[in-house]
Amino acid sequence: MVDSGGVSRLGHMKALLGVLAGAGASYGIYKLVTGEVFQRKQKGGGSGRPPGCSVQGQVQETVQPGSLLAKLSGLDVVQTKGAVVRDVQEVIDSKSPGNLKPENIKMLLWCLQTSSEQTDRCRVLVTLGNAAAFSANQDAVRELGGLTLIARYLSDPAADVRVQTLNALNNLSMNLKNQDVLKVYIPQVLELIETSPVNSNLQLAALRLLTNLSAADVCHHLLRDSIRLLLSLLVVSSQVLQIQTLKVLVNLSSNPDMMDDIVQATVPASVVLLFDLQTAPAVLQRLLAFAGNLKAWTPSSPVAAELRSRQDCLYRVLLDPSSTLHSRLVQLLSHPDQDVRAHVAHVLL
Repeated sequence: MVDSGGVSRLGHMKALLGVLAGAGASYGIYKLVTGEVFQRKQKGGGSGRPPGCSVQGQVQETVQPGSLLAKLSGLDVVQTKGAVVRDVQEVIDSKSPGNLKPENIKMLLWCLQTSSEQTDRCRVLVTLGNAAAFSANQDAVRELGGLTLIARYLSDPAADVRVQTLNALNNLSMNLKNQDVLKVYIPQVLELIETSPVNSNLQLAALRLLTNLSAADVCHHLLRDSIRLLLSLLVVSSQVLQIQTLKVLVNLSSNPDMMDDIVQATVPASVVLLFDLQTAPAVLQRLLAFAGNLKAWTPSSPVAAELRSRQDCLYRVLLDPSSTLHSRLVQLLSHPDQDVRAHVAHVLL
């Protein structure tokens, strides 16, 4: 049974997560969407345990001195409950994720690892993700070993937790040192894209993370096998997902070392149909940027001959003289959007 001091501690942790999860919701294009999943669950019966960070009564017994939990918490295993309450209250009083100190982040990481309920893990991940909108917090999470800890939840059984894990890692990846740690999770992120329902929040969150990780070419070699998957998404996904997919493809195609892999990738022939007046301007602009990067690549004669023999490769569909891309680009010169026309003119040069 949890004594009255434990209940007080848990109540303060609940307040911490509730305040901080909402505090960073307005930070830039990388803000995290809290959504309905973070609404409070209705509690029934007399469990005696308040909602919030699910620190069970037996946690005191399982946390051993020198263990990972003890290191993450930054607290002595036998620390008084009153001291914990004061630490939590200081975090609550800070009001903004930008004011978090390393010891506050330690506390959140500890709470993440000891939370048994899905909604609690989501709240902690949202709080950490909002805090990661600030560069100092990005460094602090890495230095505390939090990147690896957070990434464990990419395989959480709850889809909502996986989404918030991706969102938190997305903000944390706005840091070159963090990218060097996070790049090892690219295969796992690609697997989430491939196995998740099309147009799901999981796919979108995963693509956003890949967009950040592909901004610098240091991670591009880990994405060589993803070209076919990304190109396939273009023809089956919603506008939002198309835009996010194209952001990754534009990043990859800006690297000359990736071009051989891109032009050889198998692609649905219907990709060329996206170059159309009916396609949304936001999609067209990025599609044309991708095509412009491809057009800047010139294959040797032997390579071009080999690529022409492959009916379903991207080179044959978009770059070969037999492709209908050129005639479609000419039609787009009459597009009502000025930016689209400018992109078309650049590709046709």
